[in-house]
Amino acid sequence: MAKTKVENTEITVLSIEDKDYISLTDMANAKESESRAADIIKNWLRTRYAIEFLSVWEQINNPNFKVVESDHFKMQAGMPSFVLSASEWIEKTDAIGILVRKGKYGGTYAHKDIAFEFGSAISVPFKLYLITEFQRLKEEEQKQLGWTAKRELTKINYHIHTDAIKKNLIPNELTAAQTSIIYASEADVLNVAMFGITARQWREANPDQKGNIRDYAGINQLICLANMENLNAIFIQEKMPQNERLIKLNLIAIQQMQVLQEVGNRKLLK
Repeated sequence: MAKTKVENTEITVLSIEDKDYISLTDMANAKESESRAADIIKNWLRTRYAIEFLSVWEQINNPNFKVVESDHFKMQAGMPSFVLSASEWIEKTDAIGILVRKGKYGGTYAHKDIAFEFGSAISVPFKLYLITEFQRLKEEEQKQLGWTAKRELTKINYHIHTDAIKKNLIPNELTAAQTSIIYASEADVLNVAMFGITARQWREANPDQKGNIRDYAGINQLICLANMENLNAIFIQEKMPQNERLIKLNLIAIQQMQVLQEVGNRKLLK
């Protein structure tokens, strides 16, 4: 669940099975009060154009869509007595483009294709602003996804790193407490090489921050850390002393960060 703001109205977006559904209820609230939102959606659904649009969308995206039932609604569209709710449309046609949810984030939701079309019932400017804000929201999500992927990569490499420590630096007779000291020491080899401080020094300097120093690293730093974890694992297997590894990893960190920064600057200039 995410929210984006369009003309001072918060619009809820649900992601379900890699598909984005936008709250028609929130959109309708931008035009009328909350008590009128359901009526605005019903009035839109009862138009022939809306039913035709929904029918075509469902036929393209939903192999289980009941075309005969939708044709029945289409024949009644425009008649003074015809009323159609979102729930009835879903129940009769097995539609998947519109959802009705209850609870905290309850309301009527529609696939983004349908929601953008519904935006015309609010106003053309509102529809265009909605499309712009939705695209901005998805771009922000992609940036966050990229950061999360890099963070997960460093976690995976951390297991490679600790495995090398276990096989090459930790004798079998060490206690669990002694082992943890060596693990912490090796983690700080990377921290000092990359950030110039140990994990403990960072915590003491940032007592109000949650997590650890790597949770606040930038994407370039996480890429560099992932590389350094692999390299340190190799250096450990080669029996290189810790102080030599620290110096070598620091030089590598400086070089790689310079390269990554130059790549980023070139992209900004394009």
